[in-house]
Amino acid sequence: MPDETVTMRIEGDGEADEVTLPSEMLDLMREDEETDPEIVGDLALFSCAQRIHATVHHAEGGDTEQYREIEETTMDLFEDRFGATYGELTGHDH
Repeated sequence: MPDETVTMRIEGDGEADEVTLPSEMLDLMREDEETDPEIVGDLALFSCAQRIHATVHHAEGGDTEQYREIEETTMDLFEDRFGATYGELTGHDH
């Protein structure tokens, strides 16, 4: 098991958290000259998009106006960052 890890600090609204990941995992995910923070940022947004999509489309009681608005905003941010829709990148579209 590799001993090398990278610890990333996440800050927002006066609070912070840290996440430690294997360096080799980030290397496997790296595209071109992508930095570790960019990779972790991509993962964070992708995870949030996946979660709100599941809430709206696959969870009982999740298809509410509030959740649909959150999903719409999240998916707009997703497309801005990745240059493609969630459905295009995952093959899972509604």
